[in-house]
Amino acid sequence: MCGIAGIVSTSRPDPALVRRMCDVIVHRGPDGDGFHSDEHAALGMRRLAIIDVASGDQPVYSEDGQVVAVFNGEIYNFAELRRDLSRQGHRLRGTGDSECLVHLYEEYGTEMVHRLRGMFAFAIWDRVRERLFIARDRVGKKPLFWRTDGNSLLFGSELKSLAQDPRLHREVDPVALHHYLTYQYVPAPWSIYKGVNKLPPGHLLVWERGSVSVQRYWEVDSTPRPVLDERAEEERLRELFLEATRIRMVSERPIGAFLSGGVDSSAVVAAMAMQSPGQVRTFCIGFEDSRYDERHKARMVADRYGTDHHELVVTSDLLDVLPRIAWHFDEPFADSSAVPSFYVAQLSRKHVTVVLNGDGGDECFGGYQRYILMGKARWIPVLPPGLAMVTGRVGDVIAERTTYGSVPRRFGRLMQFAAERPSRRYARLMSHYTHRQKLKIYSDGLRDQLVDTDSYRLLDEAFERSSAATDLGRILDVDIASYLPHDLLVKVDITAMANSLETRSPFLDHHLVEWAAGLPIGLKVRNGRTKVLLKRAVAPWLPKEIVGFPKQGFGVPLASWLRGELRELAFDLLTDASARSRGIFRPSVVRNLLQRHIDGTDHSAQLWPLLQFELWYRAHVTADGPVMTETGCAP
Repeated sequence: MCGIAGIVSTSRPDPALVRRMCDVIVHRGPDGDGFHSDEHAALGMRRLAIIDVASGDQPVYSEDGQVVAVFNGEIYNFAELRRDLSRQGHRLRGTGDSECLVHLYEEYGTEMVHRLRGMFAFAIWDRVRERLFIARDRVGKKPLFWRTDGNSLLFGSELKSLAQDPRLHREVDPVALHHYLTYQYVPAPWSIYKGVNKLPPGHLLVWERGSVSVQRYWEVDSTPRPVLDERAEEERLRELFLEATRIRMVSERPIGAFLSGGVDSSAVVAAMAMQSPGQVRTFCIGFEDSRYDERHKARMVADRYGTDHHELVVTSDLLDVLPRIAWHFDEPFADSSAVPSFYVAQLSRKHVTVVLNGDGGDECFGGYQRYILMGKARWIPVLPPGLAMVTGRVGDVIAERTTYGSVPRRFGRLMQFAAERPSRRYARLMSHYTHRQKLKIYSDGLRDQLVDTDSYRLLDEAFERSSAATDLGRILDVDIASYLPHDLLVKVDITAMANSLETRSPFLDHHLVEWAAGLPIGLKVRNGRTKVLLKRAVAPWLPKEIVGFPKQGFGVPLASWLRGELRELAFDLLTDASARSRGIFRPSVVRNLLQRHIDGTDHSAQLWPLLQFELWYRAHVTADGPVMTETGCAP
């Protein structure tokens, strides 16, 4: 699927506005669109057909036409749901998943979300009760934005859809910007625009005659269960993973897989090859810089399973692709791996319409090297408040004034760690700007607004909600609640849909996520090793070198880009009259960051978010309205 949009109101909504809202959704080659309009609701969608291609049009209706739904995503247990609904007396006209929604709502109301297995964002309009029900999948694969003025509510899969409403002033929310600089993404429930919200993962919203309520319907339970036989757990993991992969291979369109050469994507390809009647197609991105290139690892897996393997080396056409990416993302987004993600999606779409990927393996099974660091950090005692304040400030100064990777920088980071409690230590590790650095770069007016706004509190809250037994287990839950849905899944969904490509993630099957959450932390991270159980479980499927390689990640040579082919662009965009006129950042501080980076101190982690914000601003805010084509968004 591609995207949904709509308006509900206590008065008659404007159906022409909904059509404009849909016009900006996945503009390349949709397989059709559909609209519903009545006295209180107007709903629409644009479709990328994957299942039930011939008869899966939307909106879908109940038998009496009183319940209407539009839907973005895939429901993997739709065959089982269709059988159950038929036994309950419902008449289903097509053969796919979309129409299950209206009948499930008739049977179970909002509790229907618990019966869905898949990735989804949907809207259901109950004409009799004048009630809108929207929901987002458990882990946040599919996005959903909304805003209300009291009498009406607008929703859409893309922020640019809501921006078609002339009543929305595209004004930057300073709190959202504050969090963006910290984490390189805008976390839910904020959006970059004042007055617009993201529905968080695992949440539903009900609008009924002007009244709005939002509630959480799912959260991972990480209470550890006893494990008596680790071999049995390995076998159970393989069973769950094979099944999660198999149900995601159902498609009426060509299907393949992203293959980076890491354990997670390699395991996906192996599981596909073992269950596919034909040759699996695989896709890999590489760099000329060997430090970031993993093609040799991907080839090992491709050779083992005889895949139809395709590779692309990312070259220097960044000046063309960066504005296009900024247009698609709707919000500033500073994870630099969006660049290779866009390219691998573009490569894949030349051959397939659906790809499987390894997203979620690191968060569910403890794959990041930072988990090892956090495990070791438990031996650093938490200092008394007064001493912690002084230690933290000294650590900040040392870290800011020393070179990345140097011994003094590491000592400064150690002092920062010692000054904080565990959740704050992790927040510092994940942040690109500290609170102090943000206040330094803000204009006087913005600094005064945000001086008391604490971005680290977001991770504190996720840490406190976790039911895990250890601090490290709680850190994994923090990533499932924050980094995974707000960074990784946003990146993959948008770069893929920008190329009319659907991505599916076996590791994020909620049955597997819930099972993995109950594992003791020692089966995830132990004695300086990551993904302990997962690696043992998939080792028989993979070349031994793949299991033994340290995790590399989807990195890019960002520092050299900003000193090379992007140097002129960064200086021009961040220091010209347009940027200075916004009154957001201090020009002198921005220019100093740029110059120090050119002179050899690595400030790419601070400059990249500024550059992406400026590209986004010029694509979406400074024009009379959001640009309608990618080519119109070049700076």
